[in-house]
Amino acid sequence: MQRFHQSPTDPIFVQNPYPFYEQLRAAGDLVFWEDYRMICATSYGAVSALLRDRRFGREIPENKRMPIPDHLKPFYDVEAHSMLELEAPRHTRLRSLVLRAFTSRRIKELAPEITALSHQLIDQFPAGEFDLMTEFAQKLPVIIICRLLGVPEEKADDLLRWSNAMVTMYQARRTREDEEKAVKATEDFVAFMRSYIDEKRKIPADDLITNLIAAEEEGVKLSTDELITTCILLLNAGHEATVHSIGNAMKTMFDNNINISAQDTNFAETSIEETLRYDPPLHMFTRWAYEDITLLGHDFKAGDEIALLLASANRDSVNWDNAETFDPTRKIKPNTSFGAGVHFCVGAPLARLELNIALPILFDRCPNLQLTAPPHYANVYHFHGLENLIVRIG
Repeated sequence: MQRFHQSPTDPIFVQNPYPFYEQLRAAGDLVFWEDYRMICATSYGAVSALLRDRRFGREIPENKRMPIPDHLKPFYDVEAHSMLELEAPRHTRLRSLVLRAFTSRRIKELAPEITALSHQLIDQFPAGEFDLMTEFAQKLPVIIICRLLGVPEEKADDLLRWSNAMVTMYQARRTREDEEKAVKATEDFVAFMRSYIDEKRKIPADDLITNLIAAEEEGVKLSTDELITTCILLLNAGHEATVHSIGNAMKTMFDNNINISAQDTNFAETSIEETLRYDPPLHMFTRWAYEDITLLGHDFKAGDEIALLLASANRDSVNWDNAETFDPTRKIKPNTSFGAGVHFCVGAPLARLELNIALPILFDRCPNLQLTAPPHYANVYHFHGLENLIVRIG
């Protein structure tokens, strides 16, 4: 197995990690990334198989759990109830409860709201230069997830700020200051959700939080802590990936002079799905081996951790012709941008709906939208998203 050095915070890598991924894939399905001290799956076949292999999972094995520093305890007290970090049977129970309320019917019902909100945000674009990330890409997903959950929209700015602070805990550049900000955001988020859930218990409504409370009261045994963590996870994950997806998609279309329209839904859909393959919002997801396994020519021991390089898998030429090229007419086929298997992102249908409604409206309403400054990716690996997207109309 070949070994590679590459700092995930190196400015050149942050702006374009794909040449490094290409080197990794050329070395085989598995490589060792020295900076992470971890084996990485690089190819589409390897990543896709590992995402579905139940001998690997997200929950940390008992013998690998490290003592949690006192200053991080509030954050990890919340993480302890996250279905993203759990396996069966707790993951199965939590996910089934969420999917009971987060149905395809309920998601489709959001289409008129996404349409109306897209127009509303465009109507509010400032004159001259402005940041499309803050004026459109950030606002739309967080407002929609607020509406879905039943959280007041006036809390959107707080939720965005708390979420941004919390997700720094997963980033390679994380510092002690980041940790302290994340813990403070967690405490504020938990306090808000606890009071709001108490209010929903008294005054139910037609929203996801009320439905989750009802499931708890019907004997499904969803604890208040689990309920709080699930809502925080949905709020964080429900907008974080979509914000990056919108920004990355717009940058890719600007770079390739692509215009999409609501009048040509097929071209819009293939173009948007291609942006998700070509420049996805999440680049790495890890798994733990739960038993001794020989796989892809390597002997894994129980407790080994492996990184799945989702963005590398999406550029695998074995699975896509001219994989390094953006092709808006490419036939849609499964990619790894939202994961796969039992941990497939529950918010993926909503994210795709938002992209497929909002971006064509944006192009139709602003046909002369143009970049006025080179886009710059933020130092947020293993996420991948833009710091800003400065544009003007006309």
